Amino acid sequence: MYDDKFLPKLSQNLLEILKDNEFYDITIEVGNDHYIKIFRAHMVILNYRSSYLRRILSTEVNKNKNDGILTHIKLPNISPEIFQMILRYIYGGRLSLEEYDTSDIIKILIASSELNLQELITNLQSFLIENKKNWMEQNFNLIYKTSFDDNCFLKLQNFCIEFMFKDPEKIFYSIDFDLLSENCLISLIQHDNIKMNVIQVWEHVLKWGIAQNPELSSDLSNYSKDDFTTLKNTLQRFIPFIDFFNLTSIEYLDKVYPYKKIIPKDLHESLFKYFMGKPNNNQSNMTKEVDSMAISSIQKNLSIEKDFNIIVDEIHEFIYKLMNEVFEYKSVKQKVIEYFNDHNINSQETYNWLLNNQISTNSIFLLGYFNYYRIVTCGNNEKAFNLFISASEKGHILPYKK
Repeated sequence: MYDDKFLPKLSQNLLEILKDNEFYDITIEVGNDHYIKIFRAHMVILNYRSSYLRRILSTEVNKNKNDGILTHIKLPNISPEIFQMILRYIYGGRLSLEEYDTSDIIKILIASSELNLQELITNLQSFLIENKKNWMEQNFNLIYKTSFDDNCFLKLQNFCIEFMFKDPEKIFYSIDFDLLSENCLISLIQHDNIKMNVIQVWEHVLKWGIAQNPELSSDLSNYSKDDFTTLKNTLQRFIPFIDFFNLTSIEYLDKVYPYKKIIPKDLHESLFKYFMGKPNNNQSNMTKEVDSMAISSIQKNLSIEKDFNIIVDEIHEFIYKLMNEVFEYKSVKQKVIEYFNDHNINSQETYNWLLNNQISTNSIFLLGYFNYYRIVTCGNNEKAFNLFISASEKGHILPYKK
């Protein structure tokens, strides 16, 4: 006769054996130097329940076969609390997972792999996927690292792969995002299904890079040359996968340009040229004619005594109009020069004033513009980029028509 109703009693009797202080024939030292606990157990049960323990016991029993010494083994990689839970499974086939924290279940899973408890490994993975999905999504790095550190955790590996495919952007907001491995994060930002825009991806990559180097400040103004080098080395594999050319001009100047020292020189120069002539597609289009009031505010016969602040602001507005309408580098420069000529603006006089009067974000930006486009100067891209960074850090925003 076969009836499952006898199994609960059998399980209870086997669990009671764990409390036996008379017939045990093995002691197990569990834990490391900081916390060690000795468990008493029975070799016959361990032998048939764990192939890993069977291999260890066969070695130890042969070693102590003729000297009468009690068999003693060590399990330094498992904590005493976790081993106590696993012993209940080994002896009585019981493990009340609902009673345990999810983090402890992960630890039980890892210990089960070490002890080669295949039945438990399979069921623990299924329990986690069916009952702890939200927790695993929030602690994705732990699950990802755990699953791919051990080829036994195929179910968890499939969970991670499916999650990365369906909802990659959720991983960026997981609790342990900063702990993601480099390869995992690179896989994420390459993913076709990612719904985050480019600037959000860039900001999270920066956040991750800074987190990998705790000595780095969150305030960019405090960065030394070595700090930029450190961040550059950390993020060098990510840069090719960021689609910077899909940013708006404002996003580029405010969020990317200040970090130009960590971007390869050829790339940041190409980006700058691109955004200086690129229309800001996320903003309203500028009108085709310069506002008549703006034109009237610029007098035909400028002199050094006139209000250069107004002139600078009007030139600045005209430049932004070009950024929305002109695409070629040479054409942008020519349009600005024509604007100066049409309004009798002395470009050399304006440049000299800017050199001595960097009193507003517009004047700092315009001086950078003169240097980049080599207007009445031999040009200096490095100086131009630094001026753009300075203007951006002071809150400079290009004007646009709302």
